[in-house]
Amino acid sequence: MDADADAAAALLSPADRLAALRAGRLPGLRVLRLPGLGLTSLPPEILALAPSLELLDLSGNRLPDLPPDLTRLERLSAVFVSGNPMRRLPAALGGCAALGQIGARGCGLEELPAEALPPRLRWLTLTDNVLSVLPASLGRQGRLTKLLLAGNRLKALPAGLEGAASLELLRLAANDLDDLPGWIERLPSLAWLGWSANPFEGFFPVPAAQGIRWAELEAGALLGEGASGRVLAGRWRQPGAGDRPVALKLFKGAMTSDGLPEREMAACLAAGAHPQLTGALGRIEGHPDSLAGLVMPLLPAGWQALAGPPSLASCSRDVWPEAQRITPQAGLRLARAAATAGAHLHRRGLLHGDLYAHNLLWDGGRGEAVLSDFGAASVLPPGRRGLARLESRALGILLEELIAACPALQQPLGALAAACRQPEVARRPSLAEALAQMPEP
Repeated sequence: MDADADAAAALLSPADRLAALRAGRLPGLRVLRLPGLGLTSLPPEILALAPSLELLDLSGNRLPDLPPDLTRLERLSAVFVSGNPMRRLPAALGGCAALGQIGARGCGLEELPAEALPPRLRWLTLTDNVLSVLPASLGRQGRLTKLLLAGNRLKALPAGLEGAASLELLRLAANDLDDLPGWIERLPSLAWLGWSANPFEGFFPVPAAQGIRWAELEAGALLGEGASGRVLAGRWRQPGAGDRPVALKLFKGAMTSDGLPEREMAACLAAGAHPQLTGALGRIEGHPDSLAGLVMPLLPAGWQALAGPPSLASCSRDVWPEAQRITPQAGLRLARAAATAGAHLHRRGLLHGDLYAHNLLWDGGRGEAVLSDFGAASVLPPGRRGLARLESRALGILLEELIAACPALQQPLGALAAACRQPEVARRPSLAEALAQMPEP
């Protein structure tokens, strides 16, 4: 089945797609999504797609397990079983030779068997389960790049994870960790780390913030939506000061892959005002649905994310528009904005945890930019400021991407990008040191 036929199948409702599958009308399908159908067992007709099926989405069903003959799906590269009542991650997944991505969020998982880990695993999402231990063999997954563990009951990380040399993104928020192991600061590829709302984090420094009553606010068009909430254009009718255009971020209140929305709000406030951060004007009070939220400055019209977030194929790397072209001057401004914002947060005792191009909002021309999204932000533990140099690698990857969009940046930024990405974490420049090495545009 070609891409057009795949797209046609995607237009069917999940129920109609299941009916077509059972009638044998989907030969050669590469992508099959059957969410929310109440399935209690795997439809056997799926196995007939073994020569072609690459992605299988069974989210939101009632599957307690997956059958051993799932391994017949020889081309299967991604499986999503989020929301199914699974006490153990199905062992059959470990026998799928091509499987690189597993999504098992909110399943009630109590156990992660070593045999459930396939040999080509790159991206494992286990957010919002009840796991208390992880198998030591997790660190022997040589291709493991992205590991999402927020919202579990982990008291420690397996020592074997020290061997995860390819691990670039690790989410640990809202667990029961009493400390971060020292070897985390030596993982050569780790660039994006978050650990908020664990016991060792201690007091989260949330400054007093102005309360802004919902009655003073007028919500407008949707500007964007992420895992933690929605951002709306709005207007603040300031008592005695006239109307002011603002942005309103309303939090959903549910666990995200990064962590808890209330910690994101606290981190945004703790970051304080800074010209390279989105910032916050105050907390929303009295929302009719009791939603938590922030009133934020409204960015000028036309500002946009520098890149798109990672895709299924890119895993941990942003997806840049093919036509994206940046002038050398704009590229230097963007690089300096990212380094300036990150260095400010480090001085405040915070790690951003998600320093990515898709979290840089820019003017689309000159290179003026602000860093957004504090969902993965964490408080740096006392005496562990070396953790901040993990974020230097994130900056180095961003510099590398800017150079790809504007090759003329190789001369002023190439050596710095390499220094930030070097595998010896302690030898990387801090973000403040990296900023000092960047020329002015």
